Amino acid sequence: MAKYNLPVEGMTCAACVARVEKIVGTFEGVKNINVNFASEKIAFETENENVNLEKIAEAVDEYGYKIKLAESVAGTSKSEDFLNPGAIKEEKDDHYNKLKNDFIVALIFTLPVFMASMLMDFQWFQNVWPLSMPQTQKIMLVLTTPIIFISGKRFFIIAWNNIKHFSAEMNTLVAIGTASAYGYSVMSTLFPESVSISGQMPHVYFETAAVIITLILMGRLLEHRAKRKTRGAIKELMGLRPKTARILENGKEVEVNLNDLLIGQIVVVRPGEKIPADGLIEIGSSAVDESMLTGESIPVQKNKNDRVIGGTINKTGSFNFRITALSEKSVLGRIIQMVEDAQGSKAPIQKLADKVASVFAPVVIVIALVTLVVWLVVAPELGISNALIHFVAVLIIACPCALGLATPTAIMVGTGLGAKRGILIKDAESLEIANKINRVVFDKTGTITEGKPTVTDIIPWHIEKNDLLRIVASVENKSEHPLANSIVEYAEKLNMDMLEVESFNSITGLGLSAIVNSEAVIIGNKKLMSEYSIKSDELNDKFNSLSDEGKTVIFVARDGELLGLLAIADPIKQSSAEAVKKLNSAGIKVTMLTGDNKGTAEAIALQAGIENFVAEVMPEDKARIIKEYQAKGEIVAMVGDGINDAPALAQADIGIAIGTGTDVAIETAGITLVKGDLSGVERAINLSHKTIKTIKQNLFWAFIYNTIGIPLAAFGLLNPMIAALAMAFSSVSVVTNSLRLKKAKI
Repeated sequence: MAKYNLPVEGMTCAACVARVEKIVGTFEGVKNINVNFASEKIAFETENENVNLEKIAEAVDEYGYKIKLAESVAGTSKSEDFLNPGAIKEEKDDHYNKLKNDFIVALIFTLPVFMASMLMDFQWFQNVWPLSMPQTQKIMLVLTTPIIFISGKRFFIIAWNNIKHFSAEMNTLVAIGTASAYGYSVMSTLFPESVSISGQMPHVYFETAAVIITLILMGRLLEHRAKRKTRGAIKELMGLRPKTARILENGKEVEVNLNDLLIGQIVVVRPGEKIPADGLIEIGSSAVDESMLTGESIPVQKNKNDRVIGGTINKTGSFNFRITALSEKSVLGRIIQMVEDAQGSKAPIQKLADKVASVFAPVVIVIALVTLVVWLVVAPELGISNALIHFVAVLIIACPCALGLATPTAIMVGTGLGAKRGILIKDAESLEIANKINRVVFDKTGTITEGKPTVTDIIPWHIEKNDLLRIVASVENKSEHPLANSIVEYAEKLNMDMLEVESFNSITGLGLSAIVNSEAVIIGNKKLMSEYSIKSDELNDKFNSLSDEGKTVIFVARDGELLGLLAIADPIKQSSAEAVKKLNSAGIKVTMLTGDNKGTAEAIALQAGIENFVAEVMPEDKARIIKEYQAKGEIVAMVGDGINDAPALAQADIGIAIGTGTDVAIETAGITLVKGDLSGVERAINLSHKTIKTIKQNLFWAFIYNTIGIPLAAFGLLNPMIAALAMAFSSVSVVTNSLRLKKAKI
């Protein structure tokens, strides 16, 4: 399976998007095609790597669009190009410069045409102007021709390709409109008798054709600049890495280009420098500013064996670290990829706009033709020139590009803003679902709590305290559970030797079993003791008191006899209570699910301000409970950080993973919080509210603009030049409205 993400040039509206998707979709083995109008890219997957990209590009080129194969091939890109901020700039400059040059040429020739047309309506000007009206019209013809065939060439090339394939879109409308105005004016200038009425000299519309081309080019230029701003988040992320790094070679420091770094090399970082790659500190310590990735302004202390992230800034000390990940495999690379994927995805809310856009141009052409015929029938005395001008106005006022930009531009800005705040959104659908959330379900360990458990109490029963700890630590040493790690670390601090363990078995949601010194050892919760018929009544009071303190209590038994208890405390995060309070204030219900016992769960829920909790649940129970909420019509978000949370994250309408958690949880989730702070849940929902609100505003104005504009033009209440100005700025206004999101407070 190969994945591609390629730039596409020449798209001007949502209909272009649908057409490119349809063309590429005709090739066997190509699937999951997604064209983004705002980012001007096409993403797709191929079932094998033998798909001929050149043929795909040729097929698209027949319709007047251009796929740039040399750039941004996700499956085959060189790692040195992946985080290069210059790539985006170079990718767009050629197209932007050509657009700007065409606009300048059009503007230079349009100004005299427009001035001549306006002034020739005044008698005083005709008295001082040395040329006759026919001579002036011939000069206007000469000046307008390069506007049509040089600056406006792009419209006619794409329109002709569309006509050859019996399709139409925005370029078709512009081409028909300007060609009609220009063609009629040429006839009126060179063969006036053929179109004159009652011997009167026919009017010409060179200024209409010229101004339409110029204004639309100006609109596209402004739109292009605005769309580039919506891509600012990715460029900023790409710019986080330094250009060079200092590595150790044979005991000496050597400065190398960032693209020459290799996994396993030792990098030297001094105060104030950017960290060039992901790695683990081997020598030294420092405080590191990770705000550009997590949104947390307070520097994080880093010591030996701690992980550092490429793109973050070293603040105080010096240290050496060993590289563990580069380029697209690094945290920054994965974030950039996630943001790009999200910005290139489509939200369900966009479906209506896509459906309208797919039939928009043909419908507008029909309306324009009806307008032409009606005016000829209703007002024959005004002549064909009057009907023609209304025909042109209808074609030009129609703007499918505003519909095409309404959703993707807001998605791009919203997901970019989220990335800068440490909120990574998987796709546009996740963003839209988050807007509807009315219940948030939290896992306890590592989500509401710090996820840094420590042993607080060891209660032996008919055994020495150290012997009890040694048995438990030896068995837990085989487990990857966070609680197991805390017990092993506690024992290691006491320099305890581990016992030989055989027949280790992890019992999901309950505990562990193993053979230690030829004796069967059971370690787990109270439910596990019951299943093995191990009596624990003697320590029930202690169990209850420890649970009431919010501690997790672990029972230990050997050969069917209780050996004692271990209590582990995992304090709640400072942000948990405030996050729950904000969610409740927003009218969102909050539930905590945990496999821990009821007493511990109740204590933690009380500290976090959570009224609704369910304790002693298995991983599959979490998914079942979420399903029950969904059956009641609730839109549920599940927040978790571990492998055990993956089924619940998948079952929820949207999963929210804590960035400090496992890759399994992050891959399953629709939203990832880079920072473990739970306030990110409320901020992610708030971001979705503001993004969807912006999309709805954009769609409203795009629909209203066309709904009002087309009838006004048909009834003769809009001059084609005013229509061109309105059409040009309709798309610009949509993009500008989306850009307001960049300043939103979340």
